[in-house]
Amino acid sequence: MARSPPCRRAPLLAAALLSAAVAPAVGAADAAAPPTTPSQQPINLDAASTEVDGRTNTLVFTDVVISQGATRVQAEHAHATGLNFANSRWTFDGKVRIDAEQHGNLRSDQATIEFRDNHIARATVTGKPAEFEQKRTDSEQLARGHAGEIVYDLSDGTVRLADDAWLTDGQNEISGPLLVYNIREQRVQAAASPGTDQRVHITITPHVAPAPGKTEPAKPPPADAGKGDPRAQPTVQP
Repeated sequence: MARSPPCRRAPLLAAALLSAAVAPAVGAADAAAPPTTPSQQPINLDAASTEVDGRTNTLVFTDVVISQGATRVQAEHAHATGLNFANSRWTFDGKVRIDAEQHGNLRSDQATIEFRDNHIARATVTGKPAEFEQKRTDSEQLARGHAGEIVYDLSDGTVRLADDAWLTDGQNEISGPLLVYNIREQRVQAAASPGTDQRVHITITPHVAPAPGKTEPAKPPPADAGKGDPRAQPTVQP
């Protein structure tokens, strides 16, 4: 087993991974063309250290970051089998963070990333709990959620929260055994578990607006108002 120095990056290994992943799908004539599909976007890998076992074709990365387009995965450790991203599964552990589309992100203790046809297809994060967050485009509020397991499907832009799932849009809350949140459309679907007493719970916080035409009463000026200003002093008749 060959081990790279802890503080040294792994450009050669990353280049080998990229070459193995992209070469079969993109010909030499198409390499210079702008990426039009997820499989044509480059996959970038950066790690602080690596361990490669040539006999088992196993790779272990430390302080690793993998990115493709708007998707970025980082963790303290990553484990993989195979030197390509065509169809493989990677496991990550330790402070896992996944930056998703539409300003969304997921955080967890562990994650499994599935690569299909040279692109990141699905991320499954687990933790106590796994967490999701997205800044809503229609306001400054955050959509936040947590569950025992969250599955992020990049093809349809959804996150599926299961196992004690909870989600809020910053004002209202919903919880249940299964919640599916659409990142692109910013809407949620909830389902109860058939044959069980588990139900969907929704908490709505009313938005209180001031009554039409009602204004706050004018406050009297402070007792020392006008002091020190000659224009505000009373006029004394002789």
